[in-house]
Amino acid sequence: SPLSVTVSSSSRPLALNAPLQARTRLFLAGSKDGSIQEVNVSPCPTQPCLLHKGTSYSINVTFASKIESQGSKARVYGEMLHVDIPFPIPEPDGCKSGIQCPIQKGHSYSYLNKLPVKSEYPSIKLIVKWELVDDQDQMLFCWKIPVQITS
Repeated sequence: SPLSVTVSSSSRPLALNAPLQARTRLFLAGSKDGSIQEVNVSPCPTQPCLLHKGTSYSINVTFASKIESQGSKARVYGEMLHVDIPFPIPEPDGCKSGIQCPIQKGHSYSYLNKLPVKSEYPSIKLIVKWELVDDQDQMLFCWKIPVQITS
């Protein structure tokens, strides 16, 4: 099935299917142990996503696993000048973020989490990189999206 990338605002959801994927500028990096079916960042009506300080954003990723794994762990980074700066999230455990563990090969999962934008973050443009890794530290998924942190 075609990958759909959805960037939405509460008032007017904007659904973008595979042919328009380049326009959304959401990048899917190689994932050895899984494949992404859908990524949803909300609210994000425009590109780059405007992330307002003091606000939390909903992340929903649907992916299929190619392996079995007892657990999963999320790692989120802000990418600036090709340097990854860890971006703390409240719940890094994928099994507490909508995924029924243990993860089974060939099954699809919906990963749900929040991206809190702290008021002390600088107002800058950067790329958010979101990874989910399995027990062997191999990627179940990895995606990136350009954002602008603003007050």
